[in-house]
Amino acid sequence: MMTEESKISIIPFGELRKLFLPLHDKLSQLETKLDKTSSNQVKKYYRNKDLKLLFGISQNTIIKYRNNGNIPFTTIGDVYLYPVEEIDKVLSKNWVE
Repeated sequence: MMTEESKISIIPFGELRKLFLPLHDKLSQLETKLDKTSSNQVKKYYRNKDLKLLFGISQNTIIKYRNNGNIPFTTIGDVYLYPVEEIDKVLSKNWVE
C-alpha cells in the first residue's frame, strides 16, 4: 500500500512553464550582461607590423612617434603594443578637414 509520502505527482507542462519562464528570462538577461561586459573588457592592440600595414609608415617612423610621445604604447618584453582605442583617438584628434 502506498503512503501519502510515496505518491508521485505529475505537473502539467503549462504549470512547469510558468515556474521556469521567469528563471529562463533572468538567465537570459544575465547572459546578455556578461556578453557585454566581457567584450568591453577585452582590449585590442596593434603591433608594429599592424601600424606599418594600416598606415603605410616605416619602422623608424613608428619609433619616432613613440619617442616623441605622439602615440601611446605599452610593452611586454620586446613587443610593443598600441591600444587600438587610443590610436583611434590620436587619429581623431589630428583630423584635418
